[in-house]
Formats: sequence, C-alpha cells, structure tokens
Amino acid sequence: MDGGAVADPLDGAAPLTVADAATVENLLRCWVRERNLPAPPPGAPLRVPLPACGTELVVPVRYWSPTGLHRFGAPRPATVPASTPAVDATLLAALLARETAAHEETAPHEGTAAPGRPGAAPGEGPDLVARVIDSVRRTAVFLTERTHGPAPAPAPDLFLDAEQALLLGHSFHPAPKSREGLTEEELARYSPETRGAFPLRWVAVAPGALAADSAWTEGGRTVPAQDLTARLHGPAPDAPTGHALLPVHPWQWRRLRDDGRVTALLDAGLLTDLGARGEPWSPTSSVRTLYRTGAPTMLKLSLGLRVTNSLRENLRKELHRGVEVHRLLRGDLGARLRAAHPGFDVVRDPAWLAVDAPDGSPLRGLDAVLRHNPFGPADDVLCVAALCAPRPAGTRRPGRPVSRLAGLVTGLAERTGRPLDAVCAEWLLRYLHAVVRPVLWLDGEAGVALEAHQQNTLVVLDADGWPAGGRHRDNQGYYFRESHRARLEALLPGVGRRSDTFVADAVTDERLAYYLGVNNVLGLIGAFGSQRLADERLLLAAFRRFLSDVSTGPGRTRSPLPARLLDEPLLRCKANLLTRLRGLDELVGPVDTQSVYVTVANPVYAG
Repeated sequence: MDGGAVADPLDGAAPLTVADAATVENLLRCWVRERNLPAPPPGAPLRVPLPACGTELVVPVRYWSPTGLHRFGAPRPATVPASTPAVDATLLAALLARETAAHEETAPHEGTAAPGRPGAAPGEGPDLVARVIDSVRRTAVFLTERTHGPAPAPAPDLFLDAEQALLLGHSFHPAPKSREGLTEEELARYSPETRGAFPLRWVAVAPGALAADSAWTEGGRTVPAQDLTARLHGPAPDAPTGHALLPVHPWQWRRLRDDGRVTALLDAGLLTDLGARGEPWSPTSSVRTLYRTGAPTMLKLSLGLRVTNSLRENLRKELHRGVEVHRLLRGDLGARLRAAHPGFDVVRDPAWLAVDAPDGSPLRGLDAVLRHNPFGPADDVLCVAALCAPRPAGTRRPGRPVSRLAGLVTGLAERTGRPLDAVCAEWLLRYLHAVVRPVLWLDGEAGVALEAHQQNTLVVLDADGWPAGGRHRDNQGYYFRESHRARLEALLPGVGRRSDTFVADAVTDERLAYYLGVNNVLGLIGAFGSQRLADERLLLAAFRRFLSDVSTGPGRTRSPLPARLLDEPLLRCKANLLTRLRGLDELVGPVDTQSVYVTVANPVYAG
C-alpha cells in the first residue's frame, strides 16, 4: 500500500496546493489516530464516515504507517463524480469540527486527561477553521519564500539552518503554522521559515519593578542576570543609573506598550523605553527563542501569539524551573549523568529577568530567559523535528534529498556499500543509545522526566552523520516524580516550591510515554517509513530489542517506561485536534488537564 508510483502531494502533482495537501494530511492523521480508524485493506482507499454531515470521505492511501505517520492523497465525498474538486483543508476542518461537536453531544468525553473535562464549546469549531485557514496561508508564504527567495549564505550556521528548516511543522497538528496577529510584513521579519532577523527592543527596568534570578556562573562566581543582559546590549548611556536592561521582542512590545499596567510603570519612571538597537537576532523553530551566531546566550522571550496550542508567554513558574534544573544538574546529579552518558546534556536556562507590577504580581509578557548557547556555527546539531522535516519540491536545491534524515542514511549506505534498511536500523539504534537512554537514566535515577518531544530533542551528529550525542532543551519541559520528592529535596532543598514541577507518577508515566515514546521515537520510525527509507516493522523490532535491554539487561535503567512500552497493548496519546477543538491552552491549569489524551494501539507491543 505504499503507492510508490503515485505522485507525492507535497511535490505539487496533486489537486491541492502543497500547503493545502500538507494540512489535509495532518487533519486526516489526527482523525485516524484520535478516532482509532482501522487500516483499510491493501490497495483500498481510506473511508472516513461523517454521519453528522450525511456523507463519507474517500481518501487515497499513499502509505499506511504502523506508527501513524500515514501519507494521503486528496479526499473526496463518496457520492460525487470524480471530476468534483477535492476537499481542501478548510472544508475538511469544518466537516471534522461539525462531526466532533455532534459526537460529543451524545458520547462520553473519552480522551480527557481528567474526568469531567468539558467537551468542545460551540464556538471552537469556527476557531479551528479560522486557524487552519491562517496556517495554510502562512505555509504557502513560507514555501514561496523558500522557492523564490534568496539562497542561504554559502557557509551557513548549521544550527540556525536546521532551526529554520521546519516549513510544514508538526505532522500531527491541525494548524501548525498559524500565526494569528502577525501582519504580512511582521510574518516575514519574525518567522524562522523566512529566515527573518531583527534587532531587539530594550527596556530599562528600575530595581523596584525588577524580578530576576541567576545561577549562571563564570570562574565559580554567579553572574547576575542584569549583568548578562548588559553585555548583550553594550553601553546604554540613556538608561537611568541602576536600571537593568531587559530585551523584549519588538512585536511583544508593540502589543504591550499601551497596556494600562505598562503605561503606569512608564509614567512612574519604573520602565524606560530605550528603543530598538543592536545586532539582529534570528528566530529559531519555536519562533520566540532567538539566536545570534557567536553569542554565548540565547534568549527565550515572551510572545503573545498562539503557536500550535498555546500563547507563547513565559510563566513565572517556568522561569524558576529553568534555574532550578540548572542548580540540580550542576551538582552531584549532573556529574553522575555526565559519567554515565558523556555525550548528553540539558541545554540550561540558568538566569532570567522579568517585571513586577506595583502590587508585586508578575507582569506577564515582559520577561526574558537567558539560555546557554553551547553551539558554534560548525556544530552539526539539530532538533529531531528538523531532522525528519520533509522538503517539498521547489524548496529543495538540486540533488538535495527529501529530508536531512534521508540524506544522512542514503549517504551512509552509498559510502559503506551496505543495504539502506540495515543502515537505517543501525542509525536508529545509535540514536536510541546516544539520546533516548540518557533520558531514561534521568527518569530512573532522579525522577526527572524530560518532555522530550522532537522539537525539544537535539541530536549531535559526528563527521559521518551518525548520532554521537544529544541535548534536551526547554524550561517548560520537566516533570519531577512525586515518588522522588524526598530524593530531589535532599539534592536541592526547596526544589519545586516555586516551579510547580512535581507531578503524580501516573501522569508522569503518561506524558513520558507520549513525548519520548510516541512523539519522539515512533515519530522518527514513521519518518523512516513514510520517506521510503526502511520498513517500519524492522525498526520497531530494533526498538523492542533496545527496550528489552534497558528494561531487563545488564545495563537496565530504573525508569518504568521501557517495560510500559513493551508490555502495554494500549498507550495514552496527545490528541492535538481535540485539544484545539476544545480550546485548551497547554500552559494553563493543572498539568493533567492541559491537553486532551486518547487511547491508541501501541505498535511496539508484540503480544
């Protein structure tokens, strides 16, 4: 059912535009996963019943993936002539939203992470459709820019090049590139997909309005956060004496400068707008985290845009969490991690600055995380999402493969003379040992579970293209197991008090299985399969061997995840379409109710 002779819709030879075709595939993948639709017979189309709409969609299957990364052609209603235009992403989103609303009026709310979570609100269907329209439109702009825009620099920064390679975004999200609130000019300037770059806005903050913390050390001495930003800014003769320099995303400042609380601080002299200045910074794959080649610091700034499922503004507990994790890992725990897995580390967020209102409450949206930048322009390190990201026809330079992953493994096969599927299996096993095993070690030894999805996970490549190490990033992405509270408290007294990071073990198990197991590793296996690089069944067998080794072998970890992936026929999996339809923001509320989770078959389980 791989449809090898059929044109790939992302190569433009389809009834839909590339942007529309990619979004249609995302919507269908979400629907198949979240509704547990069975695989059609070999060679047959997928049939998607829509009883609330009085129709059924017939969808060509170009590749059916054991891990869910299916490839589809353009869908059509079953009862219309073949000459009828295909169902585009906008119409498909409307049909699925209507179907969901009708289903949830009569069915229990299966899939919520906590009992009693409300279903889709009446207005969420139109919201989904609007965001899908916006995402398709933005994606088309990005593809046009990459097709017709200027070529990249002849000697690019490898890290930045990878961070700006995600043209289509998350394969299981209904609107991965929606950027509601940006004008076309702002989209070009502030987006990684357009290789945007811009100077920062700088604001001077009086001591009475400043909140900050730092565990950043140099030569054994702590460097205050305001000293770090002063270095990035340089001399500021127009800043009031004693005020800290806070970098702000220029779009965020335009949004907040007329906010009443900000205006009051400006009028009182507690904030001073210093304007835009300095060298340009480049947005990375998260849009709001900024990078500058050669700078020792990356900046994670608040950005009041809804990207995927959340407004991307830093919460104060996340600022505390980044410093807390750094303090944990610079002691004995970090030394043990380096001894066990010298090629792996966590990209640290050891300092931050923010603004408090006169009543002492956080002024949300005016803050900056100061992140270590361990990468030089020649370091071949990239997030797994960028590794797997497809490059549609027209955006690929002549001779460039369909993805970085495809280029790596096909190049290794050609140079070594080995079969491609054998190279893919070895590449996966090396990745599991270099990147996944250290995450399991941290979970088992310390009860620190990393939200290691593909965008948070960086793989370090050696000169030949094999995985040699890994990094985890993101101050949001940690779960401290409740069962390890006493152990972590002994390592760092007061841990979790301000960061709200301790989570019940059952929730930690669910999230780690999804983020590391389903999103990361099974997503990587799906990329191998859907790009016709290897048989997913071979790679799933390799994954099982790895899990058996780390579960029961001499080098076993104490993490419960390997046994869970091997022994559980069903897994809990995040449902991005339902999360979007129910209007949830994943940064708001208790961890166990921020997203919708559904139960899906576990492709690792061998019975």
